[in-house]
Amino acid sequence: MPEERRRVSWRDRYPDEVTCVRCLQLRDQVDLDRLLWCTRCRALARNRASWMGWLGGALFGGGVALYIWGVIQPTDLVVGGWIATVVAAVWIGSKVARELVYGVMRIRNVHAAEAMPPDTAQEGPTP
Repeated sequence: MPEERRRVSWRDRYPDEVTCVRCLQLRDQVDLDRLLWCTRCRALARNRASWMGWLGGALFGGGVALYIWGVIQPTDLVVGGWIATVVAAVWIGSKVARELVYGVMRIRNVHAAEAMPPDTAQEGPTP
């Protein structure tokens, strides 16, 4: 019988503790994702993207409201339906904008490029 081949994972290429590329803190390997972001950094980025997403959703909803007001010119018959349409546009726009902002944050990874390593004076002089 031939030996079973073990499936190689991306985690097999790294040691047990890896530095998060965003905060430069040493973390356990299971706390990092494939882009080497720790759980805390992902949560902070999601929170920031969520706030920006609501701003994008409000802008999109405002555009939909202007379109309804200027182009469609609704009657007073179904005002509630038009309001619900704008509210739905804000909600859906915020979700789409949040994911776009989060994706751009992950791709650009600006914080990792600007991150300063923790103080290494405790570890002794560098050779």
